[in-house]
Amino acid sequence: MAGKLTYQQAGVDTRKAAALVGDIGAHVRRTQQTRKLWGAFGLFAACYDLSAYREPVIMTGCDGVGTKLELLLEHDLLEIAGKDLVAMNVNDILTTGGDPLMFLDYIGIAALDEARITRLIAGMADYLAACDCILAGGETAEMPGIVPLGIIELSGFCIGCAEKSALVDPTTVAVGDVLIGYASDSIHANGWSLVRRVLRDHAGEVSNEELLGWLQPTRLYHDVVRGLRAAGVQPKAMAHITGGGLPENLERLFRGMGADLEIPRWDLPGIDKLLSHVDPSDRFHTFNMGIGWVAIVAEAQVDAALQAGPGGVVLGRMVPQDGVRVKVRGE
Repeated sequence: MAGKLTYQQAGVDTRKAAALVGDIGAHVRRTQQTRKLWGAFGLFAACYDLSAYREPVIMTGCDGVGTKLELLLEHDLLEIAGKDLVAMNVNDILTTGGDPLMFLDYIGIAALDEARITRLIAGMADYLAACDCILAGGETAEMPGIVPLGIIELSGFCIGCAEKSALVDPTTVAVGDVLIGYASDSIHANGWSLVRRVLRDHAGEVSNEELLGWLQPTRLYHDVVRGLRAAGVQPKAMAHITGGGLPENLERLFRGMGADLEIPRWDLPGIDKLLSHVDPSDRFHTFNMGIGWVAIVAEAQVDAALQAGPGGVVLGRMVPQDGVRVKVRGE
């Protein structure tokens, strides 16, 4: 009838969205080589059979890519955005001692763009397949008039599980325990509001090559956790170093004690240009400073822990004094 509107004319194409689900099926299947959903066909939510666990404890996490996403979109690095989204969620699950089982994504966009969304999903699937986590579903929301053209909103959600006996227990951390750090691959996905401010205020100082190095994806630390398990190391606590840096991410793990840390100099190309414009104390509370993961272990397990993954280094020990104090070796 003349004058009647369709949903498509309002900016939302449900048929196109349904076709996209089929198009990304190959990427979804890549994440189900070992783990499988239970009774998935026709359901409106994903199910996973936990009967292989004797005393299952589930854990959940939710995170995004933050303002790094602006630069990833500007430089057309959509696959990296997908990897960042997975790593920011999966790494948090791994800190508990849990296995990441299922991941879901939320993508908000002004109008459906199959090519861009498929690239995002491809990046997610690369990381999910690597850590044996299922891409169990998600939501792609067309939001004309709400999400600006050219912008993509991203959120991720991860569900994990562990045997109750395998859960990491930070209450066992004691004075004298050793903090082992594992290198980051880049700035990762925190601190970018400050990075963007420095880039804006000091335009041209950072080369495009250096910036692309900073934009590399957040390291997925499943290899470290698997290495610790394989070596028989039982970490007393583990931390994913994101917003708040080493002090704030570690201080949440213990009460009535602290740690004195000496970290290696961050060798990320061009990073000194950024840090020269950042308050010397605030840098430790904003960036990972080259350390993206920390495991706290007993003295007897230090050598095995150092071999659990690339970039392992002793950072320091637990001490009776409250708080985490960080300095760079040689400064």
